[in-house]
Amino acid sequence: MSTKPVLRKPEWLKIKLPAGEDYDNVKQLKETMRSRTLHTVCEEAKCPNIHECWANRTATFMILGDICTRACRFCAVKSGLPTELDLQEPERVAEAAEQMGLRHCVVTSVARDDLADGGASIFAETIHAIRRRLPFCSVEVLIPDFMGNEDSLRIVMDAKPDILNHNMETVERMSDRVRSKAKYDRSLELLARSKRMSPTIPTKSSIMVGVGETWDEILRTMDDLRAVDCDIMTIGQYLQPTKQHLRVVEYYTPEQFARLKEEGMKRGFRHVESGPLVRSSYHAHEQVQSAHAHS
Repeated sequence: MSTKPVLRKPEWLKIKLPAGEDYDNVKQLKETMRSRTLHTVCEEAKCPNIHECWANRTATFMILGDICTRACRFCAVKSGLPTELDLQEPERVAEAAEQMGLRHCVVTSVARDDLADGGASIFAETIHAIRRRLPFCSVEVLIPDFMGNEDSLRIVMDAKPDILNHNMETVERMSDRVRSKAKYDRSLELLARSKRMSPTIPTKSSIMVGVGETWDEILRTMDDLRAVDCDIMTIGQYLQPTKQHLRVVEYYTPEQFARLKEEGMKRGFRHVESGPLVRSSYHAHEQVQSAHAHS
């Protein structure tokens, strides 16, 4: 057990709560999710941007239930052995997206290592269901690594998402400590394979900083992502969700995040979103527009 003092959260990480019309939007979106028995990663992972995003009527749907078969040391999502697979979930996600009038829909999931395809077929059906109801809505999927199963990845890519997102989460040296079962090289290979399968679909990945990595290791991760032709990168501050999770080693300043954005753009990413409260799906609609504008 670490005896190091807990770092005080700096001013720039304080979050403004919604009021007035924004509060009403948050309340309405929450009611939409509950009425359809849907989950959002915004809630389950305790995202710091939940109020801002929900006030703007955007959300990241989390499919395949709310119990993850992995227990990553940074993540607040419940872990354990899932008990069921809901085949009606894709249609309910599409219904909610239609009711919200989304122009860009992000779909992620818990890891389902208990399923033969890792849940890839449910991802694909969710993409199809959204497109049937909202043909002009772009769809981004944030997928697990499917334990390196190429057939599972192909199922998702054949559904033609507008953006394929898979997170590295951290630098190579910290990967085994931060993530459960996922491997740094396997994540890079997934991004490389997705480009080989569908070269025109932009790929995206995210890391969090403040878990003990060095500046040079972050830059090396950028280089690794560009080596597999990753188009979009997001970088945000790790925040400890509970006392049982990894402690924050360092809080990066807004100026450091601005420098990381510059470093990423110099390396040829089409878009880099970098800031203390940035998460993988933060400003996702703007990211897809930027990626296509620079293609």
